[in-house]
Amino acid sequence: MKTYSTKLSEIKRERHVIDATGETLGRLASRITPLLMGKHKPIYVPNLDTGDFVVVINAAKISYTGAKKGELKQYIWHTPYLGHLRSMSLNEMLEKHPTRAVEMAVKGMLPHTRLGARFIKKLEVYEGNIPKPKVKAPKVKTPEAQAESKKAAPAESKTPEMKS
Repeated sequence: MKTYSTKLSEIKRERHVIDATGETLGRLASRITPLLMGKHKPIYVPNLDTGDFVVVINAAKISYTGAKKGELKQYIWHTPYLGHLRSMSLNEMLEKHPTRAVEMAVKGMLPHTRLGARFIKKLEVYEGNIPKPKVKAPKVKTPEAQAESKKAAPAESKTPEMKS
């Protein structure tokens, strides 16, 4: 019996839409992370990006528990200037940038490698519902539509034509 190896041509990506209304931030992030990595698929391998696209809506309506309810949960970062240590509480983050709290929670649960950078690019987070131009209608493939597309595109001949 041969060892199965996943090929790039075998990877099929789906689009998952998750509503964050009333969800706890960490639990939501731990639900999103395996979808981005592809761990829910039988073809998962740790060295390839086999994950799906994830769209999170209503990020402004997430909930949080425990010590994070006050000003205790802090997001801290450095600026390029000396002595410029900046911090923002979770409450401030949800007021100013509600999508960034979800993105940072998911990014912290992904691998901190080049592959992890590819995973995070497949995440879309929206404060409310999906904006109208971004809505993608599912493509329905019917036998009639497939037959019409085959008739519209003529088959190319495999032998090149000789020019004289």
